[in-house]
Amino acid sequence: MIGEREAIVHDEYGVTRDRHYGVCEWNGRAFTVIDTGGFLPDKDDEIATAVREQIQLGIQEAHVVLFLVDSVMGIQQLDDEVAKILRRSQKPVIVVSNKADNEERMLQANEFYGLGFEDLFAVSSISGLGTGDLLDRVVELLPPVAEEEEGEKLPKISFIGRPNVGKSSLVNALLKTDRCIVTDIPGTTRDSIDTQFQYEDQEYVLVDTAGLRKKARVKENIEFYSTVRTEKAIRECDVAVLLIDATRGFEDQDKKVLNLAERFNKGMLIAVNKWDLIEDKETHTWKEFEKSIKEAMPQLDYVPCFSLSALTGQRVDKLMGHVIQVLQERKKQIPTKQFTEFISEVIKLRPLPMKRGRTLTIQYASQVKSNPPVFKFFMNQPQDLPANYRKFIEHQIRDEYGFAGIPITMVFRQK
Repeated sequence: MIGEREAIVHDEYGVTRDRHYGVCEWNGRAFTVIDTGGFLPDKDDEIATAVREQIQLGIQEAHVVLFLVDSVMGIQQLDDEVAKILRRSQKPVIVVSNKADNEERMLQANEFYGLGFEDLFAVSSISGLGTGDLLDRVVELLPPVAEEEEGEKLPKISFIGRPNVGKSSLVNALLKTDRCIVTDIPGTTRDSIDTQFQYEDQEYVLVDTAGLRKKARVKENIEFYSTVRTEKAIRECDVAVLLIDATRGFEDQDKKVLNLAERFNKGMLIAVNKWDLIEDKETHTWKEFEKSIKEAMPQLDYVPCFSLSALTGQRVDKLMGHVIQVLQERKKQIPTKQFTEFISEVIKLRPLPMKRGRTLTIQYASQVKSNPPVFKFFMNQPQDLPANYRKFIEHQIRDEYGFAGIPITMVFRQK
């Protein structure tokens, strides 16, 4: 469904313990897919108990449940027990009879109508047989897009970062109310909390997300789904504000969260919270701190950084100004004639190299999309353009046009 080998596959029982998730796109609709561990009701060990809890949470979280059964083995006692749980959940359930990779097994799959569910699809996960019809039905059962994305037109700002860096405190400081629960215990925010907010006659949606931890530390079952929802909040926002703790500095996990926002082409800001706790500050303290962040992620040096304190309110009022600037940068559109002339000047500044006895040439360039920006270049041998020259073009675009906090996509095509 997700088009890659994310989960470990083995013939032995109980191989899947953690939840695996990915994004599936079908018929223009994207949705999250979660693979839970196998249901083993008779085992009382710690792992089996945890897996059962994960399954229950998975059912609660889902809009549609795929109930996988084995075409070869037929209805088993475990299948009946799972069916009882699913009927109680009152969620849309599709019975998926797997391993139906020939005509005989596809006929045998009809036995599973005995489980009492209306939707039954015989498929083969390995060959992909029958999965198209299954996905058609999944998309039909998902909530309508309009229902899911109500208020989508309002700019969405997600506050992301590790647990206990002050995301909820910052949202409360902006709203001037205790909308989000704030404690010193990491992981207080389990869900993503959306709040509509007005600033200078414009409505925005603020999203306070659960803290993203390293995968190895995601032990609690409910925390796994918090991580799923946080990544969903990043996917759906316009600007992701990464909050870091000034007393802890910029860590690897911060880098990973920011890389995730870049991968989804979101506007980005870095807000250094708890700046009031830094003692013996001097003139160059902030510059040194900012320099350490830029050195830790040189490929994202275009992301603006600023300091604040959610607790004291110091510079909190400046935050929305930064957000608005990034939103404007994201929507920026450069006229084609102007951009083509600019690229001609860039090439004069640093001529294109020769490859396989021919000089590379860019004949035409334009911005084909904004929000987020995408630039298309037509040239004679796009596959031979070195990565360092692409980076050079990006730096020149940023020097000339800005795009602070905005990932730039550049597409090179054969003329």
